Amino acid sequence: MKIINATFQILTPLSGSQITQAIENAGRTCYQSFEAVSPGSDERFIAMILKRGHESVLEHQSISVRFINDRGVSHEEVRHRIASFSQESTRFINYTKENKGGQCTFIDIKQHLKNPGVSFDIWFNHMIACEVAYKAMIDAGEPPELARSVLPNSLKTEVVITANLREWRTIFKQRTQKPAHPQMREVMVPLLEVFKEAIPIVFDDIFAYYE
Repeated sequence: MKIINATFQILTPLSGSQITQAIENAGRTCYQSFEAVSPGSDERFIAMILKRGHESVLEHQSISVRFINDRGVSHEEVRHRIASFSQESTRFINYTKENKGGQCTFIDIKQHLKNPGVSFDIWFNHMIACEVAYKAMIDAGEPPELARSVLPNSLKTEVVITANLREWRTIFKQRTQKPAHPQMREVMVPLLEVFKEAIPIVFDDIFAYYE
């Protein structure tokens, strides 16, 4: 059994100026105001469309992110629209094979527990039991797609999400706030900070809950 922390990896080059200039170029099609393009006009243009609520222009640029978190969190991630998702398949991956690590990997929950001294031991022992049951079903001749039925939400999964900037704004507004699951905020809050640094004009107005 292996325990890891949730992480993310941005797959799209985050060149802020290229992204904002492309948005401006697409948006100015509406107004046929290309003569107004000048140094810094992209940020002014985006600020204007955001103020007016014309966020559809942001849909012309997309960003892909690979998340490594537990399957419970992934069930919430893949509910967003409009976006594309590619997720690690428990139907076709046999975690007992050496080329797949020969073991199950789970996402650490300890930092989010209210009583980690007691609850973590309960969780840890259950993860061991789940892995033992999974391997026993595989040894009994069951395929991974059926053996997976004993695996928990804490199983590590990888999911690549591609969404346009308008949808990323929606994701961050929903998934970085206090009502969001703490394990969701674990990946979404630092990701928002990266987006803010790279493309501040698009994301600086979104404020996350950090506790």
